[in-house]
Amino acid sequence: MTFVDITNDIAFRKIFGNESKKKSLISFLNAVINLPEEEQIIDVTITNPFQLGILNDGKSTIIDVKAQDEKGNIFIVEMQVAEYNFFHKRLLYYTSHSYVTQISKGADYKLLKPVYFIGILEFEIGVSKHYFSRHKVLDVKTNEQVIKDVEFNFIELPKFTKTIDQLETNIDQWTYFIKNAENLTVIPENVIDPGLKEAYEQASKQNWTKAELEEYERASIKEGDERGRMELALSKAKIETSLEIATAFKQNGVSVEIIMKSTGLSREVIEKL
Repeated sequence: MTFVDITNDIAFRKIFGNESKKKSLISFLNAVINLPEEEQIIDVTITNPFQLGILNDGKSTIIDVKAQDEKGNIFIVEMQVAEYNFFHKRLLYYTSHSYVTQISKGADYKLLKPVYFIGILEFEIGVSKHYFSRHKVLDVKTNEQVIKDVEFNFIELPKFTKTIDQLETNIDQWTYFIKNAENLTVIPENVIDPGLKEAYEQASKQNWTKAELEEYERASIKEGDERGRMELALSKAKIETSLEIATAFKQNGVSVEIIMKSTGLSREVIEKL
């Protein structure tokens, strides 16, 4: 048995945005949001269900997974493979937009329902060593939560290092699945949650159609190309910074040897500045 890479664009949407297999999304949301037993999510409506379809730039027609439960609460689940400028501003805007557009201007504010953002990240965003974090608006002295309705949850995959034998909670098991499924050959024996078990089954390549697998491969290629472009841009930026530092040092009479150690540039490049 072989599994797909869950962080792949198509795989992520097929598993978490599948209207006919909602048990997986419900299980994942309950694991992350951690609501009291009597408030657990029972059903959801996926507002942008999974579908095949390639745009001219090679992206899938769906950019994330959005759902609403039977109480009207809104959930936004995103997979982010790389950090970019103003990441926090975009998610604030996106989440706030989902909140304010629930009602028209001047409508009854009590109709507004909570919005939960869940970001699965392949990069680190905070200094905490914990892979999972929950962010709310709290009083900085008392930790009292007066302003409610908007919550941000982050799963930082690079920080998750637990082995199969160290999984203690549902969120542990879900994160293990997301990060490691493509390297497994069988469904782990300790998976007992029906929603997670369904997710493993959905991730098995033998349950994918030929068209789905082809789009999955295209998404993988595109992601690799995008990573390559980002790495090249970062490399160029580092070189430009090193050249600027070296030029300034040279103008101030700093020796070539010190400039080489400080910037990593070669003697030949420095002497040509």
